Amino acid sequence: MQDLITSFSLFALFVGASVLLNFLFLRWTRTLGAKNMITSEEQRWSQNYKPAIGGVSFYILFLISFVFYIFFFVPELNRLNPEHMGVLLIVSLGFFTGLADDAFNTVPWLKLSAQIICGICMVLFDIRIDFFDIAALDALLTIFWTVAVMNSINMLDNMDGITATVSLLILVAAGITSIPMGGLNLFYTFVCGGVSAALIGFLFFNWHPSKMFMGDTGSQLLGALLAVVGVLFFWNNENLVHGHEWWSKISIVMAAFCIPIGDTLTVTINRIARGQSPFVGGRDHTTHHLSYAGLRDSQIGILFAAMSIVAVGMISLLIYLPVEFSSWYYGILFAYAVGCIGFLYSTTQWKKTREIFRKKHLSTA
Repeated sequence: MQDLITSFSLFALFVGASVLLNFLFLRWTRTLGAKNMITSEEQRWSQNYKPAIGGVSFYILFLISFVFYIFFFVPELNRLNPEHMGVLLIVSLGFFTGLADDAFNTVPWLKLSAQIICGICMVLFDIRIDFFDIAALDALLTIFWTVAVMNSINMLDNMDGITATVSLLILVAAGITSIPMGGLNLFYTFVCGGVSAALIGFLFFNWHPSKMFMGDTGSQLLGALLAVVGVLFFWNNENLVHGHEWWSKISIVMAAFCIPIGDTLTVTINRIARGQSPFVGGRDHTTHHLSYAGLRDSQIGILFAAMSIVAVGMISLLIYLPVEFSSWYYGILFAYAVGCIGFLYSTTQWKKTREIFRKKHLSTA
């Protein structure tokens, strides 16, 4: 009981630190996120300039969590797990890639190159998806997964509170799936708990109407961390599922990441159909079409949170599910994920949303 109280107290302390850091950054910042001042169809949903500094607090609390873990559990640095150093490197690379983009509005190929390097680092530190049982194919899938997650989280960051909420709930799902692992996941309890606390504190300033954005600094960091978490706790978590085969892996991953997958697929399909590059920003995301349909930004945030909470609940049931019921339950998970993705895509095909989008954006293109 004492350990539980201590853990919750430490988590509350981190949430308070996140609130304080974001409050101070909001008062002091002047330059990060300056690219959001540009009035362009490719820019954010919000018409007003707001500093893109939320990601800085994510990284600070990630580092503090990392140091806390080392101080209390690995006092001899030569015993530090290489995988943990790999996570530090991958998340740091994601952070600094986003920081450069927020500060200097870098070219897309530079961001893509950094994402590929993050994927290569995952392979080198043996954080790779076990899917094909062929090392080369698993390595390529891991790199693709890393790039895909980092881009999807970045693309999802297009409306107040959405990316922070969805990312937080994916981390919650990962935390729940790690329960059968016991003490083996202590490092990830620290670093993911620290980032989760940072996200909660950030949401005080990012929920509609927001005062700040996380920027690429935050979305690239989150994408890198979620890519790692996805491999370890959804793709490869043998402690969660007895006989974790390809169909269970796909079902669990799709359920956990249904919103990023749905939004990214929708935007990519629609932009290619219009003859546009899927890598250039725009106001054609599923969140935007829900707004065209009449929902307020806060209502869209609540809807996405509800969809994610259902996914978290369904994934959590796997811990207690008898083995004999597992096969059909994977089908339910897969059906839910496909349903969410299909719903998100359908928002861009509704007559009302299509007409408003064409009138507002395509007629002036």
